[in-house]
Amino acid sequence: MAERRVTIGWAEGLHARPASVFVRAATAVGVPVTIAKEGGNPVNAASMLALLGLGAQGGEAVVLASDAEGAEGALDRLAKLVQEGLDELPAV
Repeated sequence: MAERRVTIGWAEGLHARPASVFVRAATAVGVPVTIAKEGGNPVNAASMLALLGLGAQGGEAVVLASDAEGAEGALDRLAKLVQEGLDELPAV
């Protein structure tokens, strides 16, 4: 299982606009990914409802994980997106 621990770079956390950016990116990477607050239960990263249910705030740490083929590159891209608070998925 590949994992990345990152700090949320969006000041408002994973709410509304940043959450929609993240869900689109999680869908675009083409592998199933989960996201969880550290110590919390993982949820489907491509589900807007599940993501909003996390209540993840800016500056909090989250764990991205996947056991699919190609997970390393996908998680690197998503981690950069979250950590830097970007508006689109980086090419990495």
